[in-house]
Amino acid sequence: MKKIAIFGGTFDPVHREHVSLARQAVKELDLDQLIVMPTYVSPHKNTVTAPAEDRLNMLKIAFKDDEKITVSDFEIQKGGKSYTYLTVEYFASALDCKLYFIVGGDMLENFKSWRYPERILDACTLVAFDRQDSTVDFEKEREYFKNTFGKEFIKLSYKGKLQSSTQIRVYNSLGLDIKDMTDDGVAQYIVKNGLYSGDKYTDFVKKTLPKKRRIHTAEVVITALEKAKECGLDAEKVRISATLHDCAKYIDYKTVDGFILEDDVPQPVVHAFLGAFVAKNHLGVDDEEIIDAIRYHTSGKPNMTKLGKLIFVADMVERGRDYQGVEVLREYFKGDIDECFNKCLEEEMIHLINKKTNIYKSTLDAYDFYVANKGE
Repeated sequence: MKKIAIFGGTFDPVHREHVSLARQAVKELDLDQLIVMPTYVSPHKNTVTAPAEDRLNMLKIAFKDDEKITVSDFEIQKGGKSYTYLTVEYFASALDCKLYFIVGGDMLENFKSWRYPERILDACTLVAFDRQDSTVDFEKEREYFKNTFGKEFIKLSYKGKLQSSTQIRVYNSLGLDIKDMTDDGVAQYIVKNGLYSGDKYTDFVKKTLPKKRRIHTAEVVITALEKAKECGLDAEKVRISATLHDCAKYIDYKTVDGFILEDDVPQPVVHAFLGAFVAKNHLGVDDEEIIDAIRYHTSGKPNMTKLGKLIFVADMVERGRDYQGVEVLREYFKGDIDECFNKCLEEEMIHLINKKTNIYKSTLDAYDFYVANKGE
């Protein structure tokens, strides 16, 4: 009996780790065929930014040299939300084979919330893979599967590197190189077809920030988006806030009509207040929660919103940061955002004290509120 696996996802767009994983799965499972299956609309994700046809075309480019890997338009042609149980039941009945379905560790943890998980496991064998920096307890999941479904899953030895489709979309929107993240042909397709080209916010940042600062901005966006759903936040609000958090970093506030700087604002904080003004008055951002997150992403303040805390934290722990203690803060970032924010604020105070610099009143108030008095 043939051994066939389905590897599904939005692939928005396909990146190098998708390709590496697919090839490794063919080897480890000794597959006769691996079917890469782009979803039409994923029930697990709110947005898909590239049209289905483009995502399909990019996959065909990425896997053009792989004889045992085929790209299927089954779910795209079917339309609607792409539920896994329908797909695997169709292929299990249509093909005389041993069928596998490949998922990441994060999806394995959420498998219990999928539509009809028992039907999925009746039609195929689940195959899971791990990623770097993952917190998934595979032994715990294995025990859960035995007790709940009476089934096993296979864990691949492959461990994916830290790469994501989000990274490609964000980098490209900010005019940054994506060639190391995806197949050269896919990168060329993205540019040629104007995919992930951004909006008025990224266009402004591209004009005002140098490359190094745009890389930092991109990493803050990516870091914040990773935590957005867990924090119960709207992804688009998170994206706009993170994109614009440093938008005024290299603008002289004296050249901006209508902006009035308070006398006690220290120089390192000026860009945050100016950025909030620019976002509101020049870029038309009318969401006060976003404006507030930009204004206080450097200094902090008492009674910050969840969005404000997330931008403050993402600015400190994005993977380009390399100061002493950042790895500890990144560990906190894997847990509760409020606790991580408190630790970041504490680290910021220690840094400012060691520098023997003037500490802005808003930062002192935030420290007293969240750290000294354990405010929420």
